[in-house]
Amino acid sequence: QVQLVESGGGLVQAGGSLRLSCAASGFTFSSCVMGWFRQAPGKEREFVAAISKSGGFTNYADSVKGRFTISRDNAKNTVYVQMDNLKPEDTAIYFCAARLGPELRTTSPDYNYWGQGTQITVSS
Repeated sequence: QVQLVESGGGLVQAGGSLRLSCAASGFTFSSCVMGWFRQAPGKEREFVAAISKSGGFTNYADSVKGRFTISRDNAKNTVYVQMDNLKPEDTAIYFCAARLGPELRTTSPDYNYWGQGTQITVSS
């Protein structure tokens, strides 16, 4: 059974940092591109970051570039996103996702497996 379980969410003040983790099971983690998406209230789900199977390539949304860092540990079947200098507009539910294809895609339909999400709230 495929599972993606996010953790590390919470409430943080603007300018603060959080690190999200996503533990994967039920599929070959090292064969998948991994991504992070987020969805704010009343808005569509949007791309945050993606990382290649080996971890050698990454892609970021312009809104988080320079503040967020995606990484992965294939030995632990876990993907992370380090979020620094958080802003109130980063408030959203954050989802991790796995993609069976090789490209670092930025749209939700291109990802095959999804976690349940974890809430991040950034106060001003």
